Amino acid sequence: MVVMVVMVRHGTTVTESRGLCHHAQMTLSRLTALADRIDRLNTAIGHSVAWLALAIVLLQFALVVLRYVFDAGSIWLAESVIYAHATLFLLAAAWTLREGGHVRVDIFYVDAAPRCKALIDLCGAVFLLLPFTLVLLWLSLPYAQRSWAILERSQETSGIPAVFLLKSLIPLFALLLALQGVAQAIRAAAVLRAPAS
Repeated sequence: MVVMVVMVRHGTTVTESRGLCHHAQMTLSRLTALADRIDRLNTAIGHSVAWLALAIVLLQFALVVLRYVFDAGSIWLAESVIYAHATLFLLAAAWTLREGGHVRVDIFYVDAAPRCKALIDLCGAVFLLLPFTLVLLWLSLPYAQRSWAILERSQETSGIPAVFLLKSLIPLFALLLALQGVAQAIRAAAVLRAPAS
């Protein structure tokens, strides 16, 4: 994009600069469409796994009743609470980012102008979020692959025999969060590219 701006300012004709602007606008609209698709994907996943919050409460209640009323316990039930909580946290994180639900230090952001917010979002996505998610993806893939190679099970005999599925959520978390970071960067770039009002 910087090259296009330099070319427009240094001697291209009006027709050529209009063509370049039209091409840049087409590219931006395609990127915005990609961001919309990423948003829809993460929203659908987030809405689906949000129901796990209810499941966690019901399962935990059942565990408490079993323990204190019937003096019984269930390792499988206890592990299912852990699995549901991990699934909810890992798969809804990108949707939470999209909705602006993550903790944010609002020293500058809360009172900033829209273009300043867009710049903060762009820098945060490019320099913090995307590198973090890419490193996490790079480190978690072998971890999940090793678990799949042995079809890792619970260490408890009556536990859930699907630890490999649980560990697969970590690279999926990194991928979904990276995609949402890309969508956030696209939207921020679109705001910065728009003419200042």
